[in-house]
Amino acid sequence: MTQPSEAATLPRQRTHQVHVGSVAVGGGAPVSVQSMCTTRTSDPKATLQQIQRLADAGCEIIRVAIPDASALDGFQEICAESPLPVVADIHFDYRLAIEAARRGAAAMRINPGNIGSFDRVDAVIDEAGSHGIPIRIGVNAGSLDPAVQERQDLDLSQKLVTSAVSFVRHFRERGFDDIVVSAKVHSVPVTVQTYRQLSRQIPDVPLHVGVTEAGTLRQGTVKNSVGVGILLSEGIGDTMRLSLTADPVEEVNVAWDLLSVLGMRRLHPELTSCPTCGRCQVNMIPIAEQVQKRLERMDKDISVAVMGCVVNGPGESRDADIGIACGKGQGVIFIDGKPVRKVGEKDMVDELFKEIEERF
Repeated sequence: MTQPSEAATLPRQRTHQVHVGSVAVGGGAPVSVQSMCTTRTSDPKATLQQIQRLADAGCEIIRVAIPDASALDGFQEICAESPLPVVADIHFDYRLAIEAARRGAAAMRINPGNIGSFDRVDAVIDEAGSHGIPIRIGVNAGSLDPAVQERQDLDLSQKLVTSAVSFVRHFRERGFDDIVVSAKVHSVPVTVQTYRQLSRQIPDVPLHVGVTEAGTLRQGTVKNSVGVGILLSEGIGDTMRLSLTADPVEEVNVAWDLLSVLGMRRLHPELTSCPTCGRCQVNMIPIAEQVQKRLERMDKDISVAVMGCVVNGPGESRDADIGIACGKGQGVIFIDGKPVRKVGEKDMVDELFKEIEERF
């Protein structure tokens, strides 16, 4: 995968930097894209195959679950062979976290609220410190520390923030500052409110953003795009996982699309296409879909326009690096705002990509 471009078009809150394997998180590093495997960690072959698919899609950090000790041997093999740094996802049993650090984890994600007493949390902190790996403190609306959950004077957002900030304070008192924080909930308004508060109360700590339990592909895409899009536009967020009940490759695709439309990073060419109307004189929808699929296989940092009529087509095409404005049975290819040549409708897509390959 080629290194995508980074555009300084939005403000970024400057946090301290940690490293998950070779991937920098925070400290001005590009917002990184994460996902989580849906395969069983005890099946390293299937898990590594899924990780490779995710890496090919642009995933930069991968997380896998370690539900019990039977998954540890598979986890060790995955860490040894994965093309991406592997984060161990641990709940309840602190001994699994300790062993994961010893087996090659590039980072750990724990919720101190369900790991147990602080002596167990401290044992995990010490093990991570001895291996030089960061810990994501992940608080979640569904598994808050009971002492915080029972407080009637706090709303849900305040409970999440109070829990996260108290854990950060404890980690730092322990002398461990190699931390990232997440506070996950399925509500978009609560997500935005929570991360805004976190960015004010612990402004130097990298934040892992996302809407959890967001739903299937369409609903989950909307919820994550709104919630995470608002936060990123305000400079909040250093790494993200967009939770979807779908193939995890879709999480990566949506994450890159979000970064691209915000002007922050671009992995594939960006497509501008019109919604069509009664003026359109070509079969626009399949043309645009064909162009989109072919662009997804390219790593060129360019913008491509496909417009369906003479009203906005020429102007929109001129604003892109390359584009085609369609008329009746034909189109005009524009490059850097200048018309190059006319092409027939049946050849438009092939001729457009011929120009892309030759000129970019």
